[in-house]
Amino acid sequence: MPFNQKPQKFNAKINTVTIGSGDKTVTLGGESTFPFYTFDAPTENAPKVGVEISDMGMEGMCDGIKAYYEGASTMAEIAKKAVEMEGADFLVLSLEGGDPNGADKSIDELIEVVKEVANAVDAPLVVEGCKNVEKDAELLPKVADVLQGRNVLLLSEKEENYKAIGAAAGLAYDQIVGAESAVDINLAKQLNVVTTQLGVKPEKIVMNVGSATAGYGYEYVVSTMDRIKGAALSQNDAMLQMPIITPVSSETYGVKEAMASEADMPEWGAQDDRAVCMEVITAAADLAAGSDAVILRHPQSVKTIAAMIKALA
Repeated sequence: MPFNQKPQKFNAKINTVTIGSGDKTVTLGGESTFPFYTFDAPTENAPKVGVEISDMGMEGMCDGIKAYYEGASTMAEIAKKAVEMEGADFLVLSLEGGDPNGADKSIDELIEVVKEVANAVDAPLVVEGCKNVEKDAELLPKVADVLQGRNVLLLSEKEENYKAIGAAAGLAYDQIVGAESAVDINLAKQLNVVTTQLGVKPEKIVMNVGSATAGYGYEYVVSTMDRIKGAALSQNDAMLQMPIITPVSSETYGVKEAMASEADMPEWGAQDDRAVCMEVITAAADLAAGSDAVILRHPQSVKTIAAMIKALA
């Protein structure tokens, strides 16, 4: 009996959101099928890979990452090497040093880092806050201000600070808002609703719906992304049609399998290999579940995931 393929195409689409300016841009979203369903319709914009660097430099990084950046001592030099990484589509600057429970760098100090990195590269840029709700509400609007004209994505706006960040990033300085929720379709939708009610255009919003390292309650991530993509495409839910970006490395480099030293766990093998495995497995799962972009650190992870995307998309 012959096989008669019946393509499953939806009338709805995921919004397209372009990050960057001039000749250096990347576009997320635009799909009208489920992830990598190229047998149903051609891929409009393949998923993208971002490379994360931190204002803390190489502190806490594994050996493979340190080796790649060897010789780079300033944030400008680190940024230049990051955008040259094979498979990299955009640069992500994490301002984790601003965390009041960590290094507690001042906002002025962090803004100088942002300027240094932005002046060093012309690649599409994503800036992630310190993950402290109160400080990010003050920090990210100032980042939006100093990066006017660069069309950057700011991570992350949350329910607790969406008015400050959404109004500044999406309205006052015409940047892109990264709306972060905690692995729940209803929370993701609600944050998009209140952000658009501020006046931010849906085409200026990218969702970070939360993540986890594969093996650490990851089934919640898969089910949430599946439900979001399903509602966006099959139900034409406009408040869930924003593309999804997933910070993978911040999750994977926080688990023991990636960070335990060989001295502590010799039976687990080389720490660098474990770190890459955790990062690649998690990123691949995120992309298969519906993420339009993933954020990684290790050069081998970036190369591997970029090759996977090219093969499947």
